[in-house]
Amino acid sequence: MKVAIVTGGSGGIGRCTAAELAAAGCRVFEFSRHLKPAEGVEHIDCDVTDESAVAAAVDEVISRAGKLDILVCNAGFGISGAAEFTSSADAHAQLELNLFGMDNTVRAALKHMRAGGGGRIVCMSSIAGILPIPFQLWYSVSKAAIDAYVLALQNEVRPFNISVCAVLPGDIHSGFTGARRKTAEAGPYGERVARSVAKMEHDEETGMSPEAAGAYIAKMALRRSSAPLKALGLPYKAAAVAAKFLPRRVSNYIVGRMYAK
Repeated sequence: MKVAIVTGGSGGIGRCTAAELAAAGCRVFEFSRHLKPAEGVEHIDCDVTDESAVAAAVDEVISRAGKLDILVCNAGFGISGAAEFTSSADAHAQLELNLFGMDNTVRAALKHMRAGGGGRIVCMSSIAGILPIPFQLWYSVSKAAIDAYVLALQNEVRPFNISVCAVLPGDIHSGFTGARRKTAEAGPYGERVARSVAKMEHDEETGMSPEAAGAYIAKMALRRSSAPLKALGLPYKAAAVAAKFLPRRVSNYIVGRMYAK
């Protein structure tokens, strides 16, 4: 039986991913600050931005289960608003959870995966990591950093039979929308921010279900290896291909017309 950890596993995509892994026969532990595990999933209270708490939580998994095969780094949130009026505290909080919280968990897990002869790490990125979205600047930065992290880490840990990938979803109908932290929309950017955020939230509310997203992420987690960056959903696979082949000026103009008018 494979042993898995899913961070941010109490709701949305993380909860659905944990449930899918459990249904596939894994012993699954979810790390979050909310005691709401899916059926068959074991909860460990953990704030992934607390490095010592993460290390203790991973050690507890090893104590209970004896090994670690899969890590899914899903914990994260989004902020929106004009960069000029986004506070430094909010920008740092965005990176602290999305990027450094992931790093805390990966570093705590790696020694156990090496000791066990291998493992699989899946990190949640976003299509915004390769097509940065205006008025979601710091969210896009956090996801672009995750892509770079995954690509570099893959080469570092390959000799230990550890594979790494980032999943790049687009719009998902989950609690992510309601949890978005918004800066004030008044001032010179106000109307454009309001239009942009309204479009984002409409697209999210009408997007892929968290169950479908969780099923895909669990499938990626159960693979021994894959391409390092995996877009989730046909429209976003097409967007990823466009981002690769279109001149950056063209792709960025298209994104601007969609989200910065």
